[in-house]
Amino acid sequence: MLRQLLPLCLTVCAVAWQPATPPPIIGRWDLTIHTTGGDRAGWLEVQHSGVQTLVGRFVGTGGSARPIARVEFKDGALRFAIPPQWERVDGDLVVTGRLEGDRLSGSMSLAGGAPQAWTGVRAPSLRRTAAPHWGAPVRLLDGRDLAGWHAIGSSEWEAAAGGILRNRKSGGNLVTDRSFDDFKLHAEFRYPKDSNSGIYLRGRYEVQIIDLDEEPTGVGSLGALYGFLAPTQPAGRRAGEWQTVDVTLVGRLVTLALNGRTIACEAEIPGVTGGALDSKEGEPGPLLLQGDHGPIEFRNMIITPAR
Repeated sequence: MLRQLLPLCLTVCAVAWQPATPPPIIGRWDLTIHTTGGDRAGWLEVQHSGVQTLVGRFVGTGGSARPIARVEFKDGALRFAIPPQWERVDGDLVVTGRLEGDRLSGSMSLAGGAPQAWTGVRAPSLRRTAAPHWGAPVRLLDGRDLAGWHAIGSSEWEAAAGGILRNRKSGGNLVTDRSFDDFKLHAEFRYPKDSNSGIYLRGRYEVQIIDLDEEPTGVGSLGALYGFLAPTQPAGRRAGEWQTVDVTLVGRLVTLALNGRTIACEAEIPGVTGGALDSKEGEPGPLLLQGDHGPIEFRNMIITPAR
């Protein structure tokens, strides 16, 4: 009798332990946040933690990716709350929404303030089926003027002697007129003490440039993919010295070298970083040089696009 019951018990136990169908909210979402100043980029990731709990990460209009301790999702309705990051307020950011098909929509309110509407679509995988074929290198700085670039906001950018592109003080960001898909980039940069800048790849993924000696390998340190990917080793130099950065971006995979030392090797970029131009990850995008945080200089900036 025992031998007859044992297979039945095993079958019942196996059925009982079969995982339920994953909630359709799981995955990565490219968000567009509709602010009074225009549309801004955002990002959301929802994952399982254990058997039934949903957790995640969120990127708003600024700052870096923030952890979500619990995501509530039932009957198509979404809700989560996270504490403020750089915002100087007393109260959580509360996000609510609804999933219909492969589209999200909802609103968010910071510390009980006015709600902002937002929409979202599933983020593309950006997986490439073949290795890229590289085209001819393009020199982005001619040393004479800002041809091929345009400023967003009040520009403090100028062409200086020695082929240098200089941001004199905190002002607007500088963006290439041309957009790129996959590419290799070489650039040299120099900043004064305590300054902060960055290079946004496709206008969406920030390679952090910052004078921050006390955190050489954090997700906000020099050479980090801001908020997501920490450098694997410290490779920065002191403020006031010229430094080099080399980037290869293929789909979501990024390889970074700082001053000749590899600090990321084909690492996956999960999503857009705070301050991105948009969240249209499936489209080509420009380079953006961050000028709204402090002074910075660039030279010898060369991009090699994929053909």
